[in-house]
Amino acid sequence: MNIEERNEYVKYRIETAKKTFDAAKLLAKNDYWNSVVNRFYYSVFYAVNALLVMNEIQTKSHSATKSQFSLHFIKTGKFDKKLEDFYQNYLTGDKKVTMTTSLTMIKNHLNLFLNRSKKCLY
Repeated sequence: MNIEERNEYVKYRIETAKKTFDAAKLLAKNDYWNSVVNRFYYSVFYAVNALLVMNEIQTKSHSATKSQFSLHFIKTGKFDKKLEDFYQNYLTGDKKVTMTTSLTMIKNHLNLFLNRSKKCLY
């Protein structure tokens, strides 16, 4: 992938992350919390994937994406460990996000991912 293709892919993934998060908000308004968690997980996945691609880090699976994110961005201190904990634990089944998990908390975590991704990408 050349730099122009990579930039287009990253833009597409970040836009997809935002739209997927918007879908999560609509689902939350109707109390579809399992679907909210699913859409939020994918919005974070898309943002993390964009970050990795922009940094020329290739992955072929969700678990590889999480591992590479941790290796290159958590362990290096570019992202807060709390974000990794949320992504790794709450969104992947080690712990369940419940109806008591507020949409505001979810939004804050996604916005942290997106904002930090933009800083790392550009």
